[in-house]
This record gives sequence, C-alpha cells and structure tokens, in this order.
Amino acid sequence: MNNYKLTIQYDGGRYKGWQRLGNTENTIQGKIEKVLTEMAGEEIEIIGSGRTDAGAHALAQIANFKMRKRMNEEEVMKYLNRYLPQDISIVDIALVHDRFHARYNAKDKTYSYKIWNKPFPNPFMRKYSMHVEEKLDQKKMKEAAKHFLGEHDFTSYSNAKGKKKSMDREIYSLDIKEKEGFIEIKIRGNGFLYNMVRKVVGTLIEVGLGEIEAAAIPSILESKERIQTGRMAEAEGLYLEKVGF
Repeated sequence: MNNYKLTIQYDGGRYKGWQRLGNTENTIQGKIEKVLTEMAGEEIEIIGSGRTDAGAHALAQIANFKMRKRMNEEEVMKYLNRYLPQDISIVDIALVHDRFHARYNAKDKTYSYKIWNKPFPNPFMRKYSMHVEEKLDQKKMKEAAKHFLGEHDFTSYSNAKGKKKSMDREIYSLDIKEKEGFIEIKIRGNGFLYNMVRKVVGTLIEVGLGEIEAAAIPSILESKERIQTGRMAEAEGLYLEKVGF
C-alpha cells in the first residue's frame, strides 16, 4: 500500500466540520474522500490530524491516506485540486513511510483566532473573524492567558462527550497581539479537546470585557464543570494553523 501525506487548506464556512458524517456529505473529509475514491478506483479513507469544528478553517491541516495504486505525487495533487471545490485546496503532497499516521504521530498543534475589535463591522472579514464591538482590555487578557499555560484538566473548557479518555492537555504558549484592528490569539499545545480553543478564547474575551476576573480561571479549571465557563467564541474566527510532527 502507498501512503500519502496531504497538507490541506480550507475555508470551512459552508461545511459541517472536518469529520465525515453519516447524515451529510458536506464535510471536508467527505469531499476529499469522494474525489480520491474516484481517482483510485477503490474506497479511500483519509485520516486527519484532528477534527475542526463546523465553520472553522485550516491553513495547514495534515492528513494521510493509503491506496494500492501507485501514482506520482504531482499527479495526485493536480487531480485533487481539479475536482475538489474551490474552498478546499491541497497545497502539498508527499509519499511517506507506511507507518506514518496523521493523528497518532502529531506532537503539537497551533490554532489562531481572529477578533475584529472595532465598533463597526468588517464586511470583508465577517466570515473569517469574530466581531466584538466593545474595546477589549488586552492587558487583562494577557494576564488571563498565563493561567492556561502548562498541563491542566480541561474538562470545564470542552464539550467532549463522556470522559473515557484523559481530559488533560498541555498548553505550551498562548499569545495575544493586535494589528490593524484585529486581535489575534495564537495557542499551541500538545492537543485540544472538542470546542476547547473556542471556549478558552471565549473566556479571554469575557476577561477583556470586564465580565470576569483573570483570577477566576484557576478555580474554573479545578471545578471540572462546564457550566462554569461562559461564552464560546464563534467558529468563523478559528484557524488550524500548524501541526507539528
């Protein structure tokens, strides 16, 4: 079997997320698998480094798939980009070792989140950022960000169903910067739970608006109660930026 590694960019605005779902074909995974299956002449399943939410985007999602047919990487890339929707793009492809697994081999992930922090909307970025009209206090947000660093049980900051697996995750960095009206939050860690990034960003927004104090975050983490967390940031502002191996 030939194992191919894909680097994928997508605008997730009109999709139900990355993961293939039984009741809809409108997912990133589903769209790519359909084209690959037609190309290979056999049923193809792709493995993503992780799931992204409905409406979220990716600058460099990593996935791999195996097929019996041996094809040149450039040939596969051209075929995919010819038949995939224009809001999904394959930017790199490589023939890799048989044991490479996009999810199990991933060591860290970086997400970025864009907030348009002006009293008026941005018509060009309305699908790619969250609009917060009130001025955010970035100093307080940066102070709050420090409480998320390190290893914690992030049960309070996830909508993951059940708790069969560990809810512990380690955050390596959480940076907040402003540029030309946008506040960008960049978070890097060894992995993220379902909705975790959006809930962390939601808390940082609440701190920036003065709705909660940064000092409350440790107790929210320790409570392991999802009801303790407030707003969840909108999916439109979220980007999977990088996956480390």
